[in-house]
Amino acid sequence: MASTIKVDNVQNQPGTNIVSKCGTDITLGQSGDTIALACGASQTGFGRTGTVDWVTTPKVTGDSPVTAATGSGYFLNTTAGAITINLPAGAAGSIVSMADYAATWQTNNVTVSPNGAEKIGGIAQDATLETEGQSVTFVYVDGTQGWLNTMDSTSNVRATPPYIVATGGTPCAGATCGDYKIHTFTGPGTLCVSNAGAAPGSNTIDYMVIAGGGGGALGEWGGGGGGAGGYRESVPSPAAWTGSPIAKSCGALPVSVQGYPITVGGGGAGGTANPYQTNGDGDSGSDSIFSSITSAGGGGAGGGNRPPSDPVGPGKAGGSGGGGAGPGGGPVSGANFGAGDTPNVTPDQGFPGGKSVPEGGGAGGGATAVGVDGSGSSGTAVGGAGGAGSASCISGSPVTRGGGGGGSAGSPGCGTAGAGGTGGGATGNNTVCQTGNAGTVNTGGGGGGQNSGGTCGPEVGGAGGSGIVIIRYKFQ
Repeated sequence: MASTIKVDNVQNQPGTNIVSKCGTDITLGQSGDTIALACGASQTGFGRTGTVDWVTTPKVTGDSPVTAATGSGYFLNTTAGAITINLPAGAAGSIVSMADYAATWQTNNVTVSPNGAEKIGGIAQDATLETEGQSVTFVYVDGTQGWLNTMDSTSNVRATPPYIVATGGTPCAGATCGDYKIHTFTGPGTLCVSNAGAAPGSNTIDYMVIAGGGGGALGEWGGGGGGAGGYRESVPSPAAWTGSPIAKSCGALPVSVQGYPITVGGGGAGGTANPYQTNGDGDSGSDSIFSSITSAGGGGAGGGNRPPSDPVGPGKAGGSGGGGAGPGGGPVSGANFGAGDTPNVTPDQGFPGGKSVPEGGGAGGGATAVGVDGSGSSGTAVGGAGGAGSASCISGSPVTRGGGGGGSAGSPGCGTAGAGGTGGGATGNNTVCQTGNAGTVNTGGGGGGQNSGGTCGPEVGGAGGSGIVIIRYKFQ
């Protein structure tokens, strides 16, 4: 015969209630206690509160098909391919949830399959989940509608990936171009990084660093053209914009939270001389610098002197080399052009200048081509054409920079001056008593050679164009 124990409270040894009843309310334990079922025990009659217990080990493509259990939620990772999840047999109140683990359902879908002839939303067929970041909860209602979706998030609430945040240059906040920002420095400044970012956002910066172009030379027998400033650039891989052919793929630099001083190199001065004096060489341009990237100033051009037996200035080495000077009626001795890509970097930052002929100055080298040699002979000499620069879309649209300066020719009115290289290189000038043509500012273009056959003076070769630094990075 069964025994009956009648009490209002059950207490432990210290006298604290373990079970108590007051009216129709029954309390288990005290505030702060944990009520647990023994291992293997189960509960009935408590019902569910419309929530699920999440399985925190994500299901992947290799687990497909996933067999769902009522009361459970599943993180489904379709990075490697689609997943099918089979719903359990429905009973009123059954509940199953699922969430897009890696935000890839839009690429590789999830197929939700009901049990047997049961329905999803009143239709006896599979459902497809194909929205990025989606999460859904299905509750089984009855045989008419079957499983109904009671909660549907089509906007994944995910932590925003950290991206680089920086200021400086023009505009200070950066010009927006799609998902990228562009900071342009046409003079000295500082790039201030306030957030260094991280993958999968952005944590590297692409750059274009162009130095100042070399000055053109002054020469009665043909002044050389100045070399373009060194041209260095990086582009992402795959490329998000069209860079120059000498851009370094995957050459972006990591950054940290700090200020990065920017140096924009000035163009070299053109050569100067009173009639018949010997100081006609152009000056080299100045370096441009961002972080670990230094582009070398373009080489100044060599100046020519009178009489022909006087020394002739060779072109100077630099980012791109300066052109050599015409020696008048005398022979050209050796290679009197300036070397490019000095100091050497990878990829090359520029090309050599051109060699002169009697009465025809060599041209300055450009970012992508050697400066052309002077040509012809006395009275018909032609100054060399400047080496070509290169176009890049790093600033949002194609702009060509880094052209070499053209050489001038001797015998005023008889020779032909060389054209400037595309990308800011200046054309040479044969008209005496003038200042030579200058390279275009903020292109690193070389200055043009200038004829000095007049008795006025002093005359001046063309100045090199200043450089530029452009920074580009992903901000969203």
